[in-house]
Amino acid sequence: MAPPAACASSYSSISSALSTFFRRSASFCRAASSPGGVPGPGPVPGAAICAAGGKAGGRDATRSLMTTFQRRIAEWWSQFLTRATLWTPQWFPKTTVFNSPQEHAMAFPHMQQPSFLLASLKSDSINKPFAQRCQDLVKVIEDFPAKELHAIFPWLVESIFGSLDGILVGWNLRCLQGRVSPVEYSIAMEFLDPGGPMMKLVYKLQAEDYKFDFPVSYLPGPVKASIQERVLPDSPLYHNKVQFPPTGGLSLNLALNPFEYYMFFFALSLITQKPLPGALHIRTSDCAYFILVDRYLSWFLPTEGSVLPPLSSSPGGPSPSPAPRTPAMPFASYGLHHTSLLKRHISHQTSVNADPASHEIWRSETLLQVFVEMWLHHYSLEMYQKMQSPHAKESFTPTEEHVLVVRLLLKHLHAFSNSLKPEQVSPSAHSHATSPLEEFKRAAIPRFVQQKLYLFLQHCFGHWPLDASFRAVLEMWLSYLQPWRYAPEKQAQSSDGQARCVSERWAPFVQENLLLYTKLFVGFLSRALRTDLVSPKNALMVFRVAKVFAQPNLAEMIQKGEQLFLEPELVIPHRQHRLFTAPTFTGSFLSSWPPAVTDTSFKVKSHVYSLEGQDCKYTPMFGPEVRTLVLRLAQLITQAKQTAKSISDQCGESTAGRPFLSWLGFYSSDTNSSYPANDLDEMGQDSVRKTDEYLEKALEYLCQMFRLNEAQLTQLTLALGTTQDENGKKQLPDCIVGEDGLILTPLGRYQIINGLRKFDIEYQGDSELQPIRSYEIASLVRLLFRLSSTINHRFAGQMAALCSRADFLGSFCRYHLMEPGLTSRHLLSPVEPGRSVSRVRGPRLSLRFLGSYRTLLSLLLAFFVASLFCIGPLPCALFLVLGYFLYAMAMTLLTERGKLHQL
Repeated sequence: MAPPAACASSYSSISSALSTFFRRSASFCRAASSPGGVPGPGPVPGAAICAAGGKAGGRDATRSLMTTFQRRIAEWWSQFLTRATLWTPQWFPKTTVFNSPQEHAMAFPHMQQPSFLLASLKSDSINKPFAQRCQDLVKVIEDFPAKELHAIFPWLVESIFGSLDGILVGWNLRCLQGRVSPVEYSIAMEFLDPGGPMMKLVYKLQAEDYKFDFPVSYLPGPVKASIQERVLPDSPLYHNKVQFPPTGGLSLNLALNPFEYYMFFFALSLITQKPLPGALHIRTSDCAYFILVDRYLSWFLPTEGSVLPPLSSSPGGPSPSPAPRTPAMPFASYGLHHTSLLKRHISHQTSVNADPASHEIWRSETLLQVFVEMWLHHYSLEMYQKMQSPHAKESFTPTEEHVLVVRLLLKHLHAFSNSLKPEQVSPSAHSHATSPLEEFKRAAIPRFVQQKLYLFLQHCFGHWPLDASFRAVLEMWLSYLQPWRYAPEKQAQSSDGQARCVSERWAPFVQENLLLYTKLFVGFLSRALRTDLVSPKNALMVFRVAKVFAQPNLAEMIQKGEQLFLEPELVIPHRQHRLFTAPTFTGSFLSSWPPAVTDTSFKVKSHVYSLEGQDCKYTPMFGPEVRTLVLRLAQLITQAKQTAKSISDQCGESTAGRPFLSWLGFYSSDTNSSYPANDLDEMGQDSVRKTDEYLEKALEYLCQMFRLNEAQLTQLTLALGTTQDENGKKQLPDCIVGEDGLILTPLGRYQIINGLRKFDIEYQGDSELQPIRSYEIASLVRLLFRLSSTINHRFAGQMAALCSRADFLGSFCRYHLMEPGLTSRHLLSPVEPGRSVSRVRGPRLSLRFLGSYRTLLSLLLAFFVASLFCIGPLPCALFLVLGYFLYAMAMTLLTERGKLHQL
């Protein structure tokens, strides 16, 4: 027997020779099938080309013969490779027995047999265009047996959805749009369609019960941490799938069937693949990935009819449900008490195939669990409680695209659950025999979605930036809170055009999701109190929330749910809250879903305790604490309305007062403006109107919900100081008087940050030393400053003597050489209010006005107009100087007369 190195060398030589033979046979096959019998240029795609080559006519016999020959060669090649790896028995322990090549490959992945088909497809992926590659893949999937296809499946899935580490982008489905790349888009969508070639490949492999390893390290944080600690996650998705490494190994893997493996990659590509630089302006709803999610949901979670059976090309019919794997060691339950009952369930797990009726929906169940686990299960209850600390670091930050896809999932789940017939929704119908799909519709949201969605939303509400992008999170939350919007029957519109009344049918949903209504509403109030409500986008978000919660009968349902939770526990033991939500972890949810509980109060308490823990402190939504927050929000809404109106008035006044040349961009901006920049400056009067409308309606809805009257609002508005003073100007920010002067309160800081109020600040330094403005020529301003400084230094005595004269010449010189209004300025400092400026500057010449674009353009325009009347530059300059002297003399007389009146 040859040593391992020699065997490897011989093995490599034989592989190289057979590969060369395989390429030549493929070339011959294509030559025999092409006109003239001459092979065409380009790389040979292997057996796929031989299987697909040829034209209709006399070459059909040749093509059939060569296809059969090619398949025989491929089968012989596979058998040879399998036997070659088993010719060296001394390499393996004598006690090891393999029942199949698949078990051998999984036990020794480093000695997996190479695949010529895989090598050929990899070569084609580099040398062929996208459309041709997809055509070849379709032919390969149709012609080759599952034994050959299972070797290419992991590579194909990764080449489509990208690698789990984000390095390989795959087909980049998140940026592929039909209007940008129509050909590639249509080909990709047809290939990945639920009834397309890729899913046929999945079912073909599913029928042979192949398993594929998926690394645990790429699972969401809580799941990964749980498995690494040898604790079984609560989702049945992971049961009987964890594969522990051999002695000394470090990596943990999940043994997934082809459908699970495909869906894991598809779902995780939303998170692992980073968007390309040019994808920032792509609309998510137009992308191939978003549309594929919608198609998969419609196919596997149908709102009408039943789930379509899997398409299988094998004569055996549809693929069976996956067989479970026995775990290598017992697990404890995840997130629950380690009772002996739970341990018994885990150590004696029932098979997935125990209930034949579950075969109907195992794909639907798997799809939903994969989507929820990969997209929502990034925060556990313990992690959420740790994240309440201000020093905690974020473990996972969702993107806006991620949130939009989750919203699509929630909307479809509501439609899926609401597709139950009325007689199937009643508790009496639950006790009778129903189909697995009907049971799944009833249990999908509370069993799989509710807890993970709540933690996901809590994290977003607490950590999302305070900007307009929060709108995506807000709409996802509001979509979940309104399942009646996705019911088959539409609610009747009231005759007076008011909002629709929420039917009592939805009271159980509101009560069993109480925290998603109440606690998240409080979280939104906290965000709204920290945002700039003058912004139209922020005002719209407040309006949307207020409108949804103000729907008739919804507030009453929430109050009823709070009353049920706050009822004293007279009969129900304290420890049973957790046991209500504890599943008996079996392979499918059907056997683990607890029976219906008729005690409504018990349901509400179980919901709250399961999401917040036994020691939670519940704050009633209609209690005094939340009511105080609502009153503060109402005050800020009133304040924001007045601020928007003031900004609108100020913009109108400044626009009307601008000179004619301001349209050229040479108008100097007011550095002492009362309000900072805002979206209103960019969107104009229409934006002001929308902001005022949103805030007005939001205030009206809040008053309806919490029964606020006009007297309360007026009193609180006056207490906050939102009224205007006698001069029509805004008051100073909220302050208190301290030992050193005025001190800002937290409310005053909020008012300044959001532009609601501002101190009147004006420049009181040397006007010659002000920063160079955008409407000035920097080099010219510096040159004029040096020139005027030289003149002032040389002629300081003469200018002082002229300005000290009491006649008209002295007044004329003082008007030009003395800074106006110097003695009337005061330092507006909170520390020393009212202290007059002590510095007195002497007469000086200022030429800075000549460095302004506006001044220079005005002079050029004057010379241009003069040239139209045949006036030369010199006479024009004399006329300008003469005109200025006349203007200056008139202003001098008016200034002196004004001073006499002041005396």
